[in-house]
Amino acid sequence: MSRRRYRVAIVTESFLPTINGVTNSVTKTLDHLHKHHHEAIIIAPKQPGTPTTYRGFPIITIPTINLNLGLPIGLPTPTITRTLRNFQPDIVHLASPFLLGAATAFACQHLTIPTIAIFQTNIADYTTRYHLPKLKTAAWRWITHIHNHCDLTLAPSTSTITELRNHGITTIKHWGRGVDTTLFNPDHHQPDPTNHIIGYVGRLAPEKGLHRLQAITNLPNTTLTIVGTGPLEPRLRKLLPTARFLGPQTGTQLAHTLATFDIFIHPGEFETFCQTVQEAHAAGVPTIAPNAGGPQDLITNGHNGYLLGPTRFERDLPHAINAIYANHHTMSHNARAGVENRTWETICSELIHHYEAVIHNPTRYTNLRG
Repeated sequence: MSRRRYRVAIVTESFLPTINGVTNSVTKTLDHLHKHHHEAIIIAPKQPGTPTTYRGFPIITIPTINLNLGLPIGLPTPTITRTLRNFQPDIVHLASPFLLGAATAFACQHLTIPTIAIFQTNIADYTTRYHLPKLKTAAWRWITHIHNHCDLTLAPSTSTITELRNHGITTIKHWGRGVDTTLFNPDHHQPDPTNHIIGYVGRLAPEKGLHRLQAITNLPNTTLTIVGTGPLEPRLRKLLPTARFLGPQTGTQLAHTLATFDIFIHPGEFETFCQTVQEAHAAGVPTIAPNAGGPQDLITNGHNGYLLGPTRFERDLPHAINAIYANHHTMSHNARAGVENRTWETICSELIHHYEAVIHNPTRYTNLRG
């Protein structure tokens, strides 16, 4: 671990009180920066309940608009450039940049501040789920433009790195995600042989493919449990009338709920990583997901779960569930064992090394920066 202390500006498209993968990785990064005595500032969209500080680091909020997607959209303002000039960061960390992050990337180019962009949300592919397929090409061009104005892009999975390269993003390295194996663990699991619990945790939105869970609503002795909230919730309550909807959960409450699952299912194929799969594994829960995106790096068929073809997902899902039950003890053990060394301390230490490489040797990573 580096002994040098850095000044880091984190600009994120999503932050507290919104709970999602972007917020989670940003807060874990800030926890690490605080623990190791770095300085930081956060620039985030303004929404009701956003704190003024996190771990003692100030939060600068930016005006937003709401497009009824369940998330506020931060608007570029002169506040961004003014904040960066005043704080004088050694590096700017752009979390899932799209609008707010794009404005910051261009400002950093003008101010000659090194930048790292974290690719985490596949917004371009989401357009098909929101019935906007004509925007997909334009979205990819915009994303490529943003990332190629940064010194380095960090991507969380093999498939994501390949996709980014195919779209012309030039400087990419792998940066995964950690998991709290103390919080998420199998200790709370008390299996009930008369009632299997199959669960999902995440945002209730079109890109998550939750309609596919209809395939298991009639399985005998099975309770479908859904944790999370989002714009699709009213429709899902009608589509899945026998499911238990527990609302959003975090921390210990979420860890206890996950540990009650016998199987975890994430039915969406647009995940760049899928942190909830990793948290389920830490809780000793075998998982099922589409054979696409981030879960391909996390799930091995017959070892800790199953990857199913997206077009065959609903048809193959009951068979995969039965196969897991037939070997549940071993697969549960494998799931837990596979994540025990993926701590946030290790993952965030890797991030600091990426910071250092960009700060101290920027020509190694320069793309379009002047």
